[in-house]
Amino acid sequence: MVLVKKSSGKWRMCVGYTDLNKACPKDSYPLPSIDRLGLMDKVFHQQIERNMEVYVDDMVVKTTSVDGHAANLAEVFSQIRRHNMCLNPEKCVFGVQGGKFLRFMITNKGIEANPEKCKAIIQM
Repeated sequence: MVLVKKSSGKWRMCVGYTDLNKACPKDSYPLPSIDRLGLMDKVFHQQIERNMEVYVDDMVVKTTSVDGHAANLAEVFSQIRRHNMCLNPEKCVFGVQGGKFLRFMITNKGIEANPEKCKAIIQM
């Protein structure tokens, strides 16, 4: 277990279960992933995996071009308005080629581990 300081200044206790998960037997009848269970899947079912990814209430809109990104954002904003949803401006970032999403780094190459989050475990 490792304590990691959040951007708000509060502390979060983190546990890495990667090795334990590899050693555990796999379930023949796995539960659906949590990102498919909630409201976000119902609201954004046409966009998920096509031009956005969702995990519970966090989302990232993805594209391969600037023009495509504007169109994808317009589509997502339309769904947000249609369902009377709100975005937290402090947590929104637009028009970037990559960045942090959950505990990972998202780039045009794919998903990578966030070095900042790995640092505490590596230094143990």
